[in-house]
Amino acid sequence: MNVNQSAPPVPPFGQPQPIYPGYHQSGYGGQPGSTAPPTPYGAYNGPVPGYQQTPPQGMSRAPPSSGAPASTTQAPCAQPTYGQFGQGDVQNGPSSTVQMQRLPGSQPFGSPLAPVVSQPAVLQPYGPPPTSAQVTTQLAGMQISGAVAPAPPTSGLGYGPPTSLASASGSFPNSGLYGSYPQGQAPPIGQAQGYLGVQTPQRSAPSQASSFTPPASGGPRMPSVTGPLLPGQGFGGPPVSQPNHVSSPSPQALPPGTQMTGPPGPPPPMHSPQQPGYQLQQNGSFGPARGPQPNYGSPYPGAATFGSQPGPPQPLPPKRLDPDAIPSPIQVIEDDRNNRGTEPFVTGVRGQVPPLVTTNFLVKDQGNASPRYIRCTSYNIPCTSDMVPLAAVIKPLARLPPEEASPYVVDHGESGPLRCNRCKAYMCPFMQFIEGGRRFQCCFCSCINDVPPQYFQHLDHTGKRVDAYDRPELSLGSYEFLATVDYCKNNKFPSPPAFIFMIDVSYNAIRTGLVRLLCEELKSLLDFLPREGGAEESAIRVGFVTYNKVLHFYNVKSSLAQPQMMVVSDVADMFVPLLDGFLVNVNESRAVITSLLDQIPEMFADTRETETVFAPVIQAGMEALKAAECAGKLFLFHTSLPMAEAPGKLKNRDDRKLINTDKEKTLFQPQTGAYQTLAKECVAQGCCVDLFLFPNQYVDVATLSVVPQLTGGSVYKYACFQVENDQERFLSDLRRDVQKVVGFDAVMRVRTSTGIRAVDFFGAFYMSNTTDVELAGLDGDKTVTVEFKHDDRLNEESGALLQCALLYTSCAGQRRLRIHNLALNCCTQLADLYRNCETDTLINYMAKFAYRGVLSNPVKAVRDTLITQCAQILACYRKNCASPSSAGQLILPECMKLLPVYLNCVLKSDVLQPGAEVTTDDRAYVRQLVTSMDVAETNVFFYPRLLPLTKSPIESTTEPPAVRASEERLSNGDVYLLENGLNLFLWVGASVQQGVVQSLFSVSSFSQITSGLSVLPVLDNPLSKKVRDLIDSLRAQRSRYMKLIVVKQEDKLEMLFKHFLVEDKSLSGGASYVDFLCHMHKEIRQLLS
Repeated sequence: MNVNQSAPPVPPFGQPQPIYPGYHQSGYGGQPGSTAPPTPYGAYNGPVPGYQQTPPQGMSRAPPSSGAPASTTQAPCAQPTYGQFGQGDVQNGPSSTVQMQRLPGSQPFGSPLAPVVSQPAVLQPYGPPPTSAQVTTQLAGMQISGAVAPAPPTSGLGYGPPTSLASASGSFPNSGLYGSYPQGQAPPIGQAQGYLGVQTPQRSAPSQASSFTPPASGGPRMPSVTGPLLPGQGFGGPPVSQPNHVSSPSPQALPPGTQMTGPPGPPPPMHSPQQPGYQLQQNGSFGPARGPQPNYGSPYPGAATFGSQPGPPQPLPPKRLDPDAIPSPIQVIEDDRNNRGTEPFVTGVRGQVPPLVTTNFLVKDQGNASPRYIRCTSYNIPCTSDMVPLAAVIKPLARLPPEEASPYVVDHGESGPLRCNRCKAYMCPFMQFIEGGRRFQCCFCSCINDVPPQYFQHLDHTGKRVDAYDRPELSLGSYEFLATVDYCKNNKFPSPPAFIFMIDVSYNAIRTGLVRLLCEELKSLLDFLPREGGAEESAIRVGFVTYNKVLHFYNVKSSLAQPQMMVVSDVADMFVPLLDGFLVNVNESRAVITSLLDQIPEMFADTRETETVFAPVIQAGMEALKAAECAGKLFLFHTSLPMAEAPGKLKNRDDRKLINTDKEKTLFQPQTGAYQTLAKECVAQGCCVDLFLFPNQYVDVATLSVVPQLTGGSVYKYACFQVENDQERFLSDLRRDVQKVVGFDAVMRVRTSTGIRAVDFFGAFYMSNTTDVELAGLDGDKTVTVEFKHDDRLNEESGALLQCALLYTSCAGQRRLRIHNLALNCCTQLADLYRNCETDTLINYMAKFAYRGVLSNPVKAVRDTLITQCAQILACYRKNCASPSSAGQLILPECMKLLPVYLNCVLKSDVLQPGAEVTTDDRAYVRQLVTSMDVAETNVFFYPRLLPLTKSPIESTTEPPAVRASEERLSNGDVYLLENGLNLFLWVGASVQQGVVQSLFSVSSFSQITSGLSVLPVLDNPLSKKVRDLIDSLRAQRSRYMKLIVVKQEDKLEMLFKHFLVEDKSLSGGASYVDFLCHMHKEIRQLLS
């Protein structure tokens, strides 16, 4: 294998700038850095070996500074300038005038360099801070085309976790949440991003990632940081574990009357005699002369000759990383939609990378399973090595859009489906028929099998069977077989499944109105139980149990006039007191069931019982299904920690002090092994558990979710449930959960062709051996993620094959086999691997790998593993596939250019880096939720969608184009929707037009909007209708109902909203995208050196 094979040269994003000694520039407007304790780099907790942790003796490090964003109006310094851009000013990513293609090349960009558009640069020097006299002299010289000298950049946040700074300074950039600014101090303008600061230009140049022209000769290399630094010299990577111990000069040093009037141009041109590289161009930048930039508005008169600089010559500081110059998820999603959303995706060709999950596309099955069923981390796998994790995210019962046909059902009669005698793989389009059609060679294990007489068919001149296109199993990637009795438990066909509703009637459940609401809803919901095809009514039977610390079973037999109640108080030895009349047909027993649902809220209206049991309830449901000899699902509605004396009793073990210690993993582990044992029994019976939790305090989700998790069920959580606020969300989730199609008593096996094998599985299921995934229930939202490893050399010609076979009982009680096949390419060149990867699927796998890792490892170790794994993937590309270039450049494969931003979102997530407000239960809940998410769900969960609502025309029916999830992209004159699949926020800027406020909220001003509102008023105007329709359409795309929260700018709820702006630094210490990209670059360089 030729590891030195290089990809065609691609223009780099830019070259590293030389570092100039002796240039000092301090920040203004921030608190003195000395008040903040020395803190390590928040997201990585510690120095990186080989990098200097503190500056050499006699040198001090100024806090990073962040320039003020361009503004043609004066920003009043007395109040926080939240979004300095008016409506229409902020443009997201590269201009849309250039169509960006998804190229197979690599995409280089220089870490310390901004793109063609000149941005203000900030140097973070070593050395003492300048005196106010020096600063005044510097400011006097900074004239831009005769404009008044702009205010110097304010000091921003350094590398420590912001939580430590909060106590020191009490203020964050652009946030009105943490108290007012200290007296006499202006708020920082612009969002400080740590190291290489970030500036949003008023108009982005219409340039794309891979189109920057490299200079004629290689630019100067970044100095490698090995010995002590020279005075005034900064280094190329992000500072790590650098204490912010340098105080900034006091704000009084600012010359009176200094205002920001012009746009931020580059600092004045300076010619330094020792400057290597290019001569100075007239626009103040080094490199080949450039013409005026299209689409970059020039708000100041005259050409861009920034005038000669009076005073002593000062060197040019290095350029800062511009957020528009780093890969934008929004741009990649948009390009994929434009390029691949119009044509159907035809699955006939082996190893095709499908469109992204964010693109709407149609699938035509021509021999490989649709990407809706299976997505892989790579569609071209190396013949020998596991360089990129090879995994498939499989969603066997995925729901298809109405335009696509469900898998055909094939009935082979009593002989059953045709299989390979040796490996037991099922007949599929890749099997090779030989000897005139009398035998076939297995594509998985190469065994030659006889074709049964009833299946025989002649071959055509190409060796294909003449009936290939008449048989789904010979022409399609996905299809179903009707299973014979041999595939059934105890060799007899199953009965239709049953649903048992088990309702907590303790004081908490009655007091909140939950029991009354649920009983009222069930009366109508029972008409919508899932049914097969065109069946008149559902075959599913139903039963009812209520409980507190004892259990009440109900006989609802159709012959009774009134329901009968039987109480089981011996919870230690659970049994079902009745068989006949417990599980009934809804239509036959409708009158009795309605009577029961009317009586339950009244019967327990005056209860004072606060204690509950939990394990015995599941035990009872399972025993009832066992007695009825059928599979089924338990719907449990539970409110509190089960502390009553009974099996599975739990104690409150919530302890936030364990966070960031080696014992943190215990918070994710179940308290007792009793629930694992119970889950194992449930799986054997085909008893799936869906749990609806309504906690007011800690309920130990980590333990209570064990049974739902291992039986293929779901957990829903409604903290501090109130009927008026939460009923819509709860009822919507309940309706969807009861109505969705489920496969019961399922077993799934994944077979592979020789050379790779399945080694690991992630998801909500149970495994009693190393190959069979056992699921008491499996619905259309659940995925099973499978990791593969090499166990032999693969062959480029034959490729690699996967076959997923799911044996399950349908809602009508029919035993079926669903088969999905996928063929992948194999390669000997790593460049082919990197050209055919799918980042969204890779992130799905890495998140699940990490979220399982926290059960047995310290969280910090899990985060470090993820960073190392990502750095190794990208370093391998740089070493083996990228064309030679300066070490100062970060070069990413085109298909993986979003890996750093998405990985940073995983690292900053509540499970791996919780903020102070995140509860232990929240973390356990999200951890089990992500475990069975599909690729589309993890994509929007980790990188939420932010949609501006007033930018697009009112009459437009399409979804407005998203913007990047960063505070810099918010304009205070606009309204935004943010969604991540679980949460939905409507953020209203403080300067939003009065007409917009009136149209959406029916109030006359911003101040009258109710913060925390969860329903928009139904108003008869185009904007209100458009926004409500958009909210409905977003909810329809997600598997759980997203409750709306209205957030006003600078309101206390805004902190919750900002948590989802994932490109920014997080309050829990997570790095911003820019910082993390720099850190990733440094990790890669370290690996390569």
